[in-house]
Amino acid sequence: MIFTAEQIICVCEVLLQGGSMDRLASFLCTLPPSSSSCLAELESVLRAKAAVAFHQGRFSDLYTLLEGFPFSPRSHPFLQELWLQAHYAEAERQRGRPLGAVGKYRVRRKFPLPHTIWDGEETSYCFKEKSRSVLREWYHRKPYPSTREKKELAAATGLTSTQVSNWFKNRRQRDRSTEISSFRTPLAGGPSGEMSDHEGSPQSRPLPRRRRPSPPRLYHPPLHHLCQEY
Repeated sequence: MIFTAEQIICVCEVLLQGGSMDRLASFLCTLPPSSSSCLAELESVLRAKAAVAFHQGRFSDLYTLLEGFPFSPRSHPFLQELWLQAHYAEAERQRGRPLGAVGKYRVRRKFPLPHTIWDGEETSYCFKEKSRSVLREWYHRKPYPSTREKKELAAATGLTSTQVSNWFKNRRQRDRSTEISSFRTPLAGGPSGEMSDHEGSPQSRPLPRRRRPSPPRLYHPPLHHLCQEY
């Protein structure tokens, strides 16, 4: 059966978004070697092949695919995730245990993203600085975004809702740890542990926490004003 370029793109995207990797692999096997000059069709097929290679654990084939074609920026976040997760999985298999934050950082340093799936912009923990700026801006207004707001933030930053949710969770935990440390006062006095005469004075008491200003409604200001590129 002969498919048009539009049909190939549609089938690849639908099966990919639905997570039907086995059906996607079967569909790719029906396609003849690509000789099409339609880059959109070729990129869609290569994205699908990369996802199938990752799903089947064929990481060497995955790396070859990702390094051999200049993918468009819209494909970068998805393919970068495949690249990193594949290298994490290989490192965990070699070590026989899950990777922590430091271990993942070392993997990223050892296996940097190829230029075919990265536009050269500085990243931090795989988040672009533009994405992090949007999240920070919203965090200062509302540290606990709703599910709907997380989805809209994900659309504005190019991240997934899970990544957005994890970023806010980690940021809140980091801020709580900082606040606890800043309010912790060591006991004064000699070796006997006697309290200082000034203990409990107004100067030694922690200042009350300042309430955060109420955030504006999500559409005021709109997210696209926070992140012009998305």
